Amino acid sequence: MRRTADRIRHAVSFEVIGLMTVIPLGAWVFDKPMQDIGVVGVAGATLAMAWNYVYNLLFDHAMLRLRGHVAKTPGLRILHAVLFELGLLILLLPVFALYLGIGLVQALVMDLGFAAFFVVYAFVFNWAYDLVFPIPEPGQSGIRAQ
Repeated sequence: MRRTADRIRHAVSFEVIGLMTVIPLGAWVFDKPMQDIGVVGVAGATLAMAWNYVYNLLFDHAMLRLRGHVAKTPGLRILHAVLFELGLLILLLPVFALYLGIGLVQALVMDLGFAAFFVVYAFVFNWAYDLVFPIPEPGQSGIRAQ
């Protein structure tokens, strides 16, 4: 299982690379000023980093309990990414609507657009992250598989 410092590196690098991509793309696709997309993007990234840490910790504990290890198959990676984005979608909907002064339906469409981007991005990023920073064996992390 990953250590706290690794989880923090993961969350911060995920959000920084994601923001560098999604702010200009979101401003262009939704025809909103880049600074407005930047504000909701940074607010979203802040919420997402907190959610990322909590969600991945809970997911890993669930995998340890159910499977005895935290290695993910491609199918589990898809489930992992979709469930993460669903939780984040629920958290971000009111932020988009309130800050951008748009209705809930328009905010939902925008939120779904960002979620679609981030589902694919999360799948690719997490797979690449695991290749660059492999998950320690159970004995290496100080936590035994149960």
